[in-house]
Amino acid sequence: MAYTFEDMFDQHCTPVIDIFNYYIKNSFAAYPEEPVGYEIYDHFLNMARGYPAVVIKDEKETIVGFAFLHAYRSGQIFKRVAEITYFILPEHTGKSIGTKVLNQFRSAAKEKGIDTLLASISSRNEGSLQFHLKNGFKECGRFRRIGRKFGEDFDVVWMQLDL
Repeated sequence: MAYTFEDMFDQHCTPVIDIFNYYIKNSFAAYPEEPVGYEIYDHFLNMARGYPAVVIKDEKETIVGFAFLHAYRSGQIFKRVAEITYFILPEHTGKSIGTKVLNQFRSAAKEKGIDTLLASISSRNEGSLQFHLKNGFKECGRFRRIGRKFGEDFDVVWMQLDL
């Protein structure tokens, strides 16, 4: 199956938030406990302003995922680092989409003078941890038992990729 990337804009709100809510309800990948409203999409767009942000479409032009880079912290002191966020529906994972997004974002990040990417991942999201390790990220920090979802504690694992 061929996948395409399209810049993320206002018209992508509903499918993006629906995908995010899928992960809220069914996994540890998204941290909120309850589904979010569509108004959160503006927050996503604001976070990603000035950084690459894409939706992922399948051959039928259906949005099956989204991804964006955003500032790790505000201010010039951290301008060399960005955090990556991506969510791809489970039936479309394992097809190299995440790797293609990551490679595209690596190039865009370097052009912006970014030399470090960070990812914040739940310790209960083994697939994401393995994906990041396979793609060159290293664990650089772990906050133990700071999250609780579905009645279970989890760590927040920070992973770092030097570009």
